[in-house]
Amino acid sequence: MMGGGRALLLVLLVSSLLVQIRASDPVFYEPFEESFEGRWVVSGKDGYTGVWKHEKSDGHEDYGLLVSEKAKKYAIIKELDQPVTLKDGTVVLQFEVRLQNGLECGGAYLKYIRPQDASWDAKEFDNETPYTIMFGPDKCGSTNKVHFILKHKNPKTGKYVEHHLKFPPSVPYDKLSHVYTAILKPDNEVRILVDGEEKKKANFLSADDFDPSLIPSKTIPDPDDKKPEDWDERAKIPDPDAVKPDDWDEDAPMEIEDEEATKPEGWLDDEPDETDDPEAIKPEDWDDEEDGEWEAPKIDNPKCEEAPGCGEWKRPMKQNPAYKGKWHAPLIDNPNYKGIWKPQEIPNPEYFELDKPDSDPIAAIGIEIWTMQDGILFDNVLIADDEKVATSILEKTWKPKYEVEKEKEKAEEAAAGGADGLSEFQVTYSSNLDQVIFSM
Repeated sequence: MMGGGRALLLVLLVSSLLVQIRASDPVFYEPFEESFEGRWVVSGKDGYTGVWKHEKSDGHEDYGLLVSEKAKKYAIIKELDQPVTLKDGTVVLQFEVRLQNGLECGGAYLKYIRPQDASWDAKEFDNETPYTIMFGPDKCGSTNKVHFILKHKNPKTGKYVEHHLKFPPSVPYDKLSHVYTAILKPDNEVRILVDGEEKKKANFLSADDFDPSLIPSKTIPDPDDKKPEDWDERAKIPDPDAVKPDDWDEDAPMEIEDEEATKPEGWLDDEPDETDDPEAIKPEDWDDEEDGEWEAPKIDNPKCEEAPGCGEWKRPMKQNPAYKGKWHAPLIDNPNYKGIWKPQEIPNPEYFELDKPDSDPIAAIGIEIWTMQDGILFDNVLIADDEKVATSILEKTWKPKYEVEKEKEKAEEAAAGGADGLSEFQVTYSSNLDQVIFSM
């Protein structure tokens, strides 16, 4: 009996350990150590001509999925063995991307695809393929953000609506490897991390965090309500009793000649502002018949440089003290003012209550982008149900690479700075050494 108890205890301990091990495993993990061919499906739809390649990250032995050509559309997808539900527990979405040639205009985000019809073929993947979440970097023009978009079905209408995270973090402006993490919690919280550092925290049900809000407003303006014809929105009106004063001259000019002005002494009335250049010589090849009569180029009249002025003197203009402009009746409060008209509010037929998002599961992971840059490298795509798993993979895979890249970047910047500094060296004479010493 004692031996049987020990055996049972051992079985329980082993079972508990297996549960812990399984709990720490990723739900899905793609390190791209092997070629993607045969495991990921490249879209066969028209227009998606960008070539995906299995290549090493610059300066590393680590492989990734590479965007190899400029100004192309790309689409590739990986169907999961089992759909991942977003309704219960924590879900962590994480991936690594390196913009090896920068990103001036294009996307580097992932789409987490909802289940498709049974007849759907992965080769049909394109920008119209319905997704549940879109997450990752996007830059072009004034756009610079780490997208997080949730497509959520309105239970009243059956329509899917894109809900965009407000004020998302920006994309790091360098060519280093970066990790993007979205942590979805069962209490409706979503956290966005870049390189393991939290950049944004939001609540799925908060109108302050998503646009439009997941929960529609209870009321909407009545589309059939019309503004009454006698509705007066003017807060002020011209005074109907006001009369233009008799001495108000609307024709008086804004400016008049200054009658008190006198011509400065020494003004040269007969001298022009410009005169022929006395040193100019007619070119030898000038043909009067073909080129016309030659005229010397003009220069500023040297006599005018010392004089107060040349040419015909005219009195300067000054502001007319009698000028009042066109008369307008003063404004008074409008006794018939009713305010700015708004249609009445009616119950929103699309309104519904929600305790937590009723999101569709994730059945596949896709990359569907258009970009002007090549050299975008995706790696370490992860779905997990434990934040510690995502952190562990980040520490083991991304961090060592990032530290090497960061040190290399610092060395290059220091070298560039040193080269620039050589042009600004100082020269010091040492009497003791009887030589010239060059110092920075």
